[in-house]
Amino acid sequence: MNEGVEWALHSCVNLCFIPGEAVTAKRLAAFYNLPTAYLNKQLQALTRAGILTSTSGPKGGFQLARRPDKISVLDVVTAIDGPEDAFRCTQILKSGPGADPKADYRKICVISQSMRKAELTYRRELAGKTIADLVRQVETSYPATADDTRNWFANLKS
Repeated sequence: MNEGVEWALHSCVNLCFIPGEAVTAKRLAAFYNLPTAYLNKQLQALTRAGILTSTSGPKGGFQLARRPDKISVLDVVTAIDGPEDAFRCTQILKSGPGADPKADYRKICVISQSMRKAELTYRRELAGKTIADLVRQVETSYPATADDTRNWFANLKS
């Protein structure tokens, strides 16, 4: 999984703590000391996916495009990493001894079936968790985080 997924998820959570304010990629990157250009690519991918909105100009920046309870973790993962499965069966069994060239080994291979089952479980779990769920978990586990984040952004010069 691309490190941009982690950055994008944290950025979405942080944007929840400062609702109604457009935040530039530079400011979001400064929060975790990330490279602005690379984070901006992730934020643009989220914008193309309809997760964020982007406004240009002096008061511009990024905001959530939808309510946090309407953005799943899977939405963010898919926006950054794409919709392809993590495991891609190339049907190497077709090259093995005794192979049936007409067989679809993606369907009958035990390894392919196991990996597909794990992929479905993984995707189901990510689809069932929203940005709002993450925010609630952060606020429960680390009650000062929301205020600390708001204060940090309010005091950041730029």
